Amino acid sequence: MMHVFVLETVTGGDYLGGEPPGSLIAEAALMRDTLIGDLEDLPGVRVVTTHDARLPPPPRGTSTALRLGDDPRSIWNMMAEEADCCWPIAPETGGVLEQLAGQLRARNRRVILPDQRTLALCASKRATAGALAAAGIPVVPTWPIEAVPAEVAGPFVTKPDDGTGTEEVHLSPDRPAPPFPAGFIAQPLVEGMPASLTLLCQEGRTHVLTANRQHVTRADGRFHFSGLTVGAFPADAPLRALAGSIGAALPGLHGIVGVDYIATPQGPVVVEINPRLTTAYVGLRRSLGVNPVAFLAEFIREGMVPDLPRLPPALLVEVLL
Repeated sequence: MMHVFVLETVTGGDYLGGEPPGSLIAEAALMRDTLIGDLEDLPGVRVVTTHDARLPPPPRGTSTALRLGDDPRSIWNMMAEEADCCWPIAPETGGVLEQLAGQLRARNRRVILPDQRTLALCASKRATAGALAAAGIPVVPTWPIEAVPAEVAGPFVTKPDDGTGTEEVHLSPDRPAPPFPAGFIAQPLVEGMPASLTLLCQEGRTHVLTANRQHVTRADGRFHFSGLTVGAFPADAPLRALAGSIGAALPGLHGIVGVDYIATPQGPVVVEINPRLTTAYVGLRRSLGVNPVAFLAEFIREGMVPDLPRLPPALLVEVLL
C-alpha cells in the first residue's frame, strides 16, 4: 500500500491564527478533493491529509483536523516522514510553495513538484518572463512597476510579482505613477482570449493534457476570474510546440503544472507559469476520460512518464467558482 500525503495549505491549517482567504477557499477545496479522489482511485494508493477544523474535511482520504494551538508545520513534517510520497498545493506568494517544498524534501524523497530552482524562478513573474524570453518564447513583457520603459504606451496591467489569483491585479490606461506598491510589476495589456495549458512534465518532456479557456472579465479597472472551460481548445501543433519550448527552457518542471497565456491572432503569448496544480485540474479527468495521476512518474513502476496513448479529443468541462 502506498500512502500519499496531500497537503493543500489554504484549507489544510496554514491560517489557524486568522481567517483563510475567502477568495481562495473554494478553489483550494475543489483541487484538494479532486486530487484525493483521483489518487485513491489508483490501486493500492491511500491518502492522508489535514484540514482546518473550521472548514469541512475532504470527502475521501484520512484527514487530521487542525485547531488553534496546533503547530501545522510540525504535524506536516511528521506526516511527510511517514508517507511514501508528498503532493503539496500552495500559493507561490511570499515564497510559501518554495519553502514548503524544501521542508518536505528534507523529510521525503518523493515530492511531486518542480525542483527548488524552478520553483524559485516561477515564483517571480518577472524572472519567469526573462527566462522564457531568453529562450525565444513569446511572453508578455514584464518590468518592475517603477521601471516601465518610457517608450512603451499603455494600457498597463499591474500585479504583485509573486501574486496568486486576480485579487490584486489592476488595469490602468496610463503609465503607473508613484507611490509604487512594493514588489509589483507592470505589463502591457495584450488583447486576446485568456487561456491556460495543463501540462504533464518530467525532465524536459512535456505533454499538453488540455488547453483551457479562462473566464476573466474586466470591470472598474479590475480583473475577475469566475472559472474556466477545461478542454476548450484543441491541443494543436502550435500549443504542443509551445509546451515543448517551455519544457526545454525549464527542464526542472515536474508533475502537473499550469501555463497561463493569451490566445492572440499571432499565436499564444505566455503570461506566467504556475508550478503546481491549478483550478483546471478539477475538470481534467472528466475532460480527458482518464485518470491523469496514473501518468505521473511517482505512480509508474519504472519511474518515467511514458509516451502518452493517443487520447480522444478533450470534452468541454465547465469549472465555475
